[in-house]
Amino acid sequence: MLRYLHIGGLFLRIGALTELEYRANFFIQIFQSIVSLVISLGGLTVIFENTESLNGWTADELLALVGVYFLIGGLVKMVVQPSLTRFMNAIRTGSLDFTFIKPVDAQFVVSIWQVEIWNVVDVLIGLGVIGVALTRMGEVVQFVPFVLTLLAGSAIIYSFWLILAATTFWFINLDNTVIVFESMYEAGRWPVGIYPAWLRYALTFFVPVAFAVTVPAEALTGRLSPETLVAALGLAAALLVISRVFWRYGVRHYSGASA
Repeated sequence: MLRYLHIGGLFLRIGALTELEYRANFFIQIFQSIVSLVISLGGLTVIFENTESLNGWTADELLALVGVYFLIGGLVKMVVQPSLTRFMNAIRTGSLDFTFIKPVDAQFVVSIWQVEIWNVVDVLIGLGVIGVALTRMGEVVQFVPFVLTLLAGSAIIYSFWLILAATTFWFINLDNTVIVFESMYEAGRWPVGIYPAWLRYALTFFVPVAFAVTVPAEALTGRLSPETLVAALGLAAALLVISRVFWRYGVRHYSGASA
């Protein structure tokens, strides 16, 4: 375990050093994040100028949800998305071969081997927005369930991305699918309960935005039921196992660059 923590720290350091070569990206990321935050807060302002709640959610509760949206999105864009995008490119170019000769689990390597450190701006913005929302609401209602659902949501999103990326073992180009995922994640700015039934189902089971954003926000605002908490933890555990099995199945069918 300590060995993998050490390796993860090395990849983080390498990613930070690589990004520091292009420091202008830091200011670009800040600008993009601020614009995205302004759009989100602007939408809330427009809505709550005309109503006191949205499907039962108050303005402060939706502010907490926006914070979770930025926090999870920042983590995904910082590690998961760039690493697994690089993994898909490595399959196409054949450079994945070198990963399998290293004395460490290949899935672990491809999951963390590219860190875009400037996306930590979104993580910090998310934490800041959550802090403001909790201050306005007065207290943390379900802190432990929030941490559990946040970990579960992160695991669910990671597993979904890994399964999606691993299909590149059979289908060469999935770039459009990645774009679809990013577009669907944008729906996480709002609680999934406001959407039509078919879209709620898609955002819960097809692209699990609900478990990544809405469920942790429900924990922060005291809306989370024990059944939903158990479902989130169970789904996270199941998807981690399924993604691992799917990964191993894909590796067995990988022919390599020499084929």
